[in-house]
Amino acid sequence: MILSLTRVACARGGRLLFAGVSLDLAPGEAAIVTGPNGIGKSSLLRVAAGLLAPFDGTMVRSAPVALMTDDLALDTERTLADALTFWARLDRGAAARERVAAALATVGLSPIAGIPVRLLSTGQRRRAALARVLASQAPLWLLDEPGNGLDSTGLTMLEQVIAHHRAGGGAVVLTTHQPLSVPGARTLALDERVPA
Repeated sequence: MILSLTRVACARGGRLLFAGVSLDLAPGEAAIVTGPNGIGKSSLLRVAAGLLAPFDGTMVRSAPVALMTDDLALDTERTLADALTFWARLDRGAAARERVAAALATVGLSPIAGIPVRLLSTGQRRRAALARVLASQAPLWLLDEPGNGLDSTGLTMLEQVIAHHRAGGGAVVLTTHQPLSVPGARTLALDERVPA
């Protein structure tokens, strides 16, 4: 297993968001977390990333993780390529520039690799965030609303990138309010697990 959540509960701001969530994810598998706004989908991804301790239950992860959120976390004054390379060096070190160049090509941003991050459009920022995940080479991807801001071409690219990652033995957990084609993905509906 790459990720195992066992009866996980999450509390934020003194409120229990969800309880009893279990998920086992092996290489090549995917899960889509659904539920209404505020139910804790993003918090569940943070628990899986190890950034938030579960209120109850256990989280075990056996592989490095890449987390994609709304926060781009790139230095806005650096060029896109340099900002991504900073993180790629922290993630894995060797061949960071080559990994970033390949990731930018995959998401269709190679032509703008030399512009400052602050000039990116909303859709370009989402593609840049996905490039950061790709360049990390982490086996486990946690993607929070990865389709936000993407046009139809971008959504197709996202689906292809996820499929390729899974075909190579990677695993994906994602949240989305948009329809995404992720064949064979399990659905984890948090709205069915709201504590009484």
